[in-house]
Amino acid sequence: MGERDVTTYTMTINGRQETVTADPRLLLVDVIRDVVGLRATHVGCLTGDCGACTVLVDGSIAKSCLSLGMAAEGRSVVTLEGETSDIMAALRAAFIARNAFQCGFCTAGFLMVAADLLRHEPRPNEAAIRHALNGNLCRCTGYEPIVNAIQDAARQLQRD
Repeated sequence: MGERDVTTYTMTINGRQETVTADPRLLLVDVIRDVVGLRATHVGCLTGDCGACTVLVDGSIAKSCLSLGMAAEGRSVVTLEGETSDIMAALRAAFIARNAFQCGFCTAGFLMVAADLLRHEPRPNEAAIRHALNGNLCRCTGYEPIVNAIQDAARQLQRD
């Protein structure tokens, strides 16, 4: 890779400003994992179908395999490592209690989507949960434990 094959840009990842010098063709998921070194965001399908790469960009759910890293210049990116809200704490506890993961590959994406759902809809019904999870795939759990965990987390957050 020659000098002309790199570009430098700045973004905020998990509240910390990051200056990235990388190939401008790198996907955001690759920047997050390989340049910044945050490993919770997984590379799955590279077509936006599986949701393993789900992050927040400027507060909105985004599949980080579908955009270039440099498209996040000047933007705020939050990965699972940076999601430290009470909502995420309740979700993590509920996922563990319900065994809502097996291999764990998809878990970060499901947690990010579930946290976003509960931020916008604190009392989602089952249909709303399933709709929110529509863009995430799991090959191990059959989805029931994931849906149940999100329902449990929502109930717990309402009690707190």
